[in-house]
Amino acid sequence: MGSDVWVGPWRPHRPRGPIAALYRGPGPKYLLPPNTGYTLHDPSRPRAPAFSFGARLPPPRTFCGPGPGHLVPARMTVRGPDGSPAYSIHGRPRPAAPLLTPGPGRYFPERAGNATYPSAPRHSIAPRNWGAHAEQQTPGPATYTVPSLLGPRVVGKVSAPTYSICGRSAVGSFCEDLSKTPGPCAYHVVSPAIYKARAPQFSMLARTSPPRDNSLNPGPAAYSVDQHRKPRGWSFGIRHSDYLARVLTDADD
Repeated sequence: MGSDVWVGPWRPHRPRGPIAALYRGPGPKYLLPPNTGYTLHDPSRPRAPAFSFGARLPPPRTFCGPGPGHLVPARMTVRGPDGSPAYSIHGRPRPAAPLLTPGPGRYFPERAGNATYPSAPRHSIAPRNWGAHAEQQTPGPATYTVPSLLGPRVVGKVSAPTYSICGRSAVGSFCEDLSKTPGPCAYHVVSPAIYKARAPQFSMLARTSPPRDNSLNPGPAAYSVDQHRKPRGWSFGIRHSDYLARVLTDADD
C-alpha cells in the first residue's frame, strides 16, 4: 500500500504526561489459584475427584539360591546324613577308677534280726496322746465384731436418714453477754464527702502580727497619687552595630 492511505487524524507522538505504560509493574509475580489439579486449587471453584497413577513398583527379585561359596558336605543327602560309618583317630582314654564294691566279707547276715528271720509280734504300752490338746488357738466369740445396724454406714442393709443434735450456739442465746456489745458511740459517722460530691472548703487564716523591727518603712502619706509618670520616648537607634570597631586614621596617631 502506498503512503496516500488515510489512517485517521492520529499520528505517533510523545505523551504529554506520564501514562501507566511507562511504569513497570510486578508482572506475572502474583498468580491466581489454579482450577486444575488437587493441590492449591481455587476454593471458589468446584473440585473434581483426583486420581493418581501410583508409584512404580520395584522389580521382582529372583532368588536362584546360594552362590558357589555355599558348600554342602559330601555325606549330606536330601534326607540328612547318609548314615555310613565314619572313623576317626582319637586319643587314648584315661584308665577308669577301680570299683570300690564291698566284698563278701563285708556283709553280716546274722545282724539282720527281725528284718530277715520270722519273729512273734510284740506290743508295747504307749502313752495316750490322742486326747491331749495343745494351747487353744481358736478365737472366742468376743473376737468377732458384728457390724452395727445403726448409723449411716450399715453393711448389707439400707440405712435410714440419721440426724444429730448439735450444741447450743453462744451467739444470740441467753448465754450471750449483751453488755459486751458495742453501743452507738462505738461507730464513727462517715463523712458525706466520701460518698457524695464534696462542697468547696475554706479556711480562716490567723491574724498577721505587726513587724517588730526598727526599719523606716514609708507610710501612706509618702505616696503621691496625683503625680503621673511621663512615658518613655522612642528613638530610631543607631545604624551600625554596637560591636563594630571604629576606623583608625593617620590623625589618631
